[in-house]
Amino acid sequence: MAATNPQSHLLRLVLSCRKLTAQVTNPRTESIVAMASSSEQEFLIQYRSKLNRFPRLHNLWDAKVASRVGEKLGLRLRDVGVSHVEVDVGEELNRPVRFRKMVLPLFDSVKRVGISVSGVERLQI
Repeated sequence: MAATNPQSHLLRLVLSCRKLTAQVTNPRTESIVAMASSSEQEFLIQYRSKLNRFPRLHNLWDAKVASRVGEKLGLRLRDVGVSHVEVDVGEELNRPVRFRKMVLPLFDSVKRVGISVSGVERLQI
């Protein structure tokens, strides 16, 4: 459906053990329309506490942080007038299952704000 609808925006996730970044791009211009990340000011105190913890954690973000990042992204999308985004299902299915489980709350949060997200239904575990 992404190829047939030139108005749809693409939601992409960039994941690492330290941070989660969600960005929505316009497929025609490849420019970023909205973006939210776990490295923003709101998460800084929590990030530092996990970073200095012993024994060290492997992941510095979790499903709760992913949910908040999704909420922030949804609000920013609503502010710029985007009401529908699509997820690259192939890219998301190639992720390890533990990461897919942790980012599902992000997609749910975007939906709760009022942005429709297509492709997520195929990612349910």
